Amino acid sequence: MNASRDYYEILGVPRNADAAAIKSAFRKLAMKHHPDQNPGCKISEEAFKEIGEAYSVLSDPEKRAKYDRFGKAAFQNGGGYQQQGFQDFADIFNEIFGGEMGDIFGRGGARRRAGPQPGADLRYDVEISLENAFAGVEREITVPSSVKCEACAGSGSEGAAPPETCRTCNGMGEVQASQGFFRVVRTCPSCHGRGQTIAHPCKSCGGRGLVRKDRTLAVKIPPGVEDGTRIRLAGEGDAGPRGGPNGDLYLFLSVRPHQLFERDGPDLYCRAHAPMTTAALGGDLEIVTIDGEKTKIHIPAGTQTGRRFRLKGKGMPALRNRHERGDLHVEIAVETPVNLTPKQRKLLEEFASGCTEEAHPQSHGFFNSVKRFFEGAASDPPTR
Repeated sequence: MNASRDYYEILGVPRNADAAAIKSAFRKLAMKHHPDQNPGCKISEEAFKEIGEAYSVLSDPEKRAKYDRFGKAAFQNGGGYQQQGFQDFADIFNEIFGGEMGDIFGRGGARRRAGPQPGADLRYDVEISLENAFAGVEREITVPSSVKCEACAGSGSEGAAPPETCRTCNGMGEVQASQGFFRVVRTCPSCHGRGQTIAHPCKSCGGRGLVRKDRTLAVKIPPGVEDGTRIRLAGEGDAGPRGGPNGDLYLFLSVRPHQLFERDGPDLYCRAHAPMTTAALGGDLEIVTIDGEKTKIHIPAGTQTGRRFRLKGKGMPALRNRHERGDLHVEIAVETPVNLTPKQRKLLEEFASGCTEEAHPQSHGFFNSVKRFFEGAASDPPTR
């Protein structure tokens, strides 16, 4: 290490660099000269130590101020990086890169071995009808999953014998090795971090403690669910290896499109066809709601296509309060009669001949607007 090199020069930043620039420079250089990236390279090892020393001073406002005023002489009597322990440098590195890379330095000693690993979460897609979404439904589903091996009771060991302490790591789940200036901590290759090994693996599961099996579950889907709703069933996922806790099962619901109703949150929308005579004279229309109930709506005389009526509380239930329901919105479509008999046709012709503008205000209003448009266009002077 060149003791005379300037700390700013080591990190490649100007003397007026802010904290973010110093941190960024250290991060890039630390990644470049990390011992794992340059195994056995003495030059990188020295450079890595040198940039750590520079960062430990320049990242601390008080130390940086002393360094800017007195240089390295400010730390010759026990105030600088030279007097810092290994753990201080590990803390600096961990601050920059986080726990994953900071653990390379051991962070104050070996960690405890990893506890039982939980099983994987599972996903299962369920399609239901709008009626099922309204009333709720109980479904029986078959889920392929990992379950505890019965032969070894999930231990992974033949005859359910207890596991042995790993001889490689002495049960710690990790091993340490010196690499130049650094102490490197890695997951034990023999027990994969468990701290225990199995002398005689179970023949049924190969030592995993788990086997694949289809499980049949009865699941309840509550009223009010919507398309895309996710339901979590805690502990119904894959079993954890060697006694670990189960994962969770997630049901993803999709609701099939309905022939009559469209949904928007708790509200439903449908279209009802009204005979021309009922729309003209007024009357009642029979409507079927999502729960199969028949009800009537009264439409006043002169009802036009597109007019909407609201049936309060006839929509979908709220997911968390089935006593609250949305509304049903009914849009009227006036139906023009077809396949007329000669007598019916004659009656309609007589009706049409006797109609005035007051009987069809919208159509007459439209034609009058068109007429005024063309009359106005004809009276405009020609453009040059």
